[in-house]
Amino acid sequence: MRRGSLHGETDLSAVSFISPVTEEIKLVEERMRSQADESHSDLRAALDHLMSAGGKRVRPTLGLLVGNMLSAPLERSVTFSAAVELLHTATLVHDDLIDGALLRRGMATLNARWSPPATVLTGDFLFARAAVLAAEVDHLPLMKLFSETLATIVNGELTQMFASRGLVSRENYYKRIYAKTASLFELTSRGAAMVSDASADMVEAMRDFGYQIGMAFQIVDDILDFNGDQNAVGKPLGSDLLNGLVTLPAIYYAEINPDDMDVLSLPQGGWTHTENMTRLVENIRASSCAQKAMVEAEQCVDRALTRLNACEKCPERDALESLAKYIVDRRI
Repeated sequence: MRRGSLHGETDLSAVSFISPVTEEIKLVEERMRSQADESHSDLRAALDHLMSAGGKRVRPTLGLLVGNMLSAPLERSVTFSAAVELLHTATLVHDDLIDGALLRRGMATLNARWSPPATVLTGDFLFARAAVLAAEVDHLPLMKLFSETLATIVNGELTQMFASRGLVSRENYYKRIYAKTASLFELTSRGAAMVSDASADMVEAMRDFGYQIGMAFQIVDDILDFNGDQNAVGKPLGSDLLNGLVTLPAIYYAEINPDDMDVLSLPQGGWTHTENMTRLVENIRASSCAQKAMVEAEQCVDRALTRLNACEKCPERDALESLAKYIVDRRI
């Protein structure tokens, strides 16, 4: 289950929810690029490579929209959004190395170009610069939240590596996708509200908004792992199951077909048998389990949208609604 990320080059004009913050997104990218200005030339080249891979900058867009809606100071919003996106980029560098992934968004990953030690050190550098940016927001509770979220992400990765392979468990699944993906969305929307003058109730509403769309984001990624366009997704369909990770469509299938021999083999390491798992992937693809999982993603988005009822009508609120709906509408 690779952490949620969109594939393809950034096309800011093609996504309506970005429109209110297009110029601010450019400022965020400038802040990100500047983090390697005084560093080793290879680090600058690595950051340029990672930035050129594109993506729709969903997380910084979320932070900027919430910040602008709640009248947060622009400099703080830009700095915080750059910190979040740099943290996200750092996690992807390590994620790709752990997974042995050679492509992301159609471009070679750093570990496809560099040695593992160099890749690890680059990820470490990005983590450090993300922390520097978070500190520059000059908001101690936010810095604490930033650090706690990083710990949550790392703990989630370790749990996945050592305790989740072949495990058919809703509880485990929801904890995993929170740690891997939703925690960062939650940090983004909550943190953006924290640096404004928003009330505690509004901060909580924005925290839950980010949590819900983050959970939906990863559920949709896990659905696309079964029925997406393989070229667009950038990895073989069913990759998660072939690596022993049982995601929501597979959990639905296991619940509906408890006597399926391939399902029963999972806790005993059956996921290591490619032929069996390929058959299981095809059975899941032929079932209605992906649609059932999508209903859960849509329910998360519906809960997120109710959180916007606490916000005054404005272009940013409309864009947040569009962003939430986009989460379950994307096909790659």
